[in-house]
Amino acid sequence: MRVREWDPRSASAAEIQSLVETVNAAMSADLPDDPPWRDVQVRDYLAETMPGERRITWVVEDDRVPEGEGQIFAHVNILLLGDIGVLEILVRPDLRRRGLGRQLVGVAARRAYLEGFTSIGVEAIGGTPAIAFYESLGFEKEYVETRSVLNLESVDWLTLGAMASGISSGYRIEYHPGGPPDSLLEAYAQAKAEAQNDDDDLDLAPRSSDPQRLRESIETLHKRGLKPYIVLAIHEASGTVAGLTEVVVPAQHPERADQYDTIVVREHRGYGIDRAIKARMLFELRSAEPGLRQVQTWNAQQNESMLKVNAELGYQSDRDWFEYIADVTHLVQTLEPRENQ
Repeated sequence: MRVREWDPRSASAAEIQSLVETVNAAMSADLPDDPPWRDVQVRDYLAETMPGERRITWVVEDDRVPEGEGQIFAHVNILLLGDIGVLEILVRPDLRRRGLGRQLVGVAARRAYLEGFTSIGVEAIGGTPAIAFYESLGFEKEYVETRSVLNLESVDWLTLGAMASGISSGYRIEYHPGGPPDSLLEAYAQAKAEAQNDDDDLDLAPRSSDPQRLRESIETLHKRGLKPYIVLAIHEASGTVAGLTEVVVPAQHPERADQYDTIVVREHRGYGIDRAIKARMLFELRSAEPGLRQVQTWNAQQNESMLKVNAELGYQSDRDWFEYIADVTHLVQTLEPRENQ
């Protein structure tokens, strides 16, 4: 096996296809109910990053053939953002438990160390071998959230309609496919900033709360093949954004959308905004994305109010998602001796 640094921008179409096959093999073992990936804008998905972020990638391939001409058996990338590196590792199920994942963590940790980063974060899916793997390397659990999935074919649309119209007077709901208009960017960013201050997770996917960075982030979503849909609650007296909800439909698996932020600004809570904007979003998605079958969302276990809203909409709890963190120097010291034996 050969590990080499890999740039998706210059990768061949065959390499991209091989990577997608490996993604789907891993998903069939770890998330068998999730839709498989399609080879659609995968190169863009891997190459494009949010403003101020960098991604470094390696692949594992057969060392008996020239570089780029064999199958990709595993993939690791580290996203460098802020003061933390975020790790993603993917290994074909038939090649697990052979030390390959450990080797890839070592490769990424050494690069993070050389880049001056002191911490590495990673998401691990509950009920998969990733939990024991990362804990064996010294990663410590920092945050837990629950993924829930809504099957659109089971939605009670009549009840949903009542929820969509259940907002108090003094507010109006607006739908913005593709992202918020420029006229609302500043107010939109202010709402995002408040929610960012309320969170206690690791910020492995931090929000954009500056208007210019928010604009650039939305542009990046489009480049990556992630189509955003936005529903806003506007406080009519002030014209401010009182609440927002975001759903992204990926070109790579358009049957299942990803819920991003749902935020209600603190002073506007208690007026039915969260239910109304999320219900309105589902109606808009049904019209705009006829091929969409499911929406998935993640919520902190202590966020009881949003879990209750999601349950009323028809979401079903699926499994837990864990965020881990590790000290880079510790990882390098832990992994280096074994690799040199």
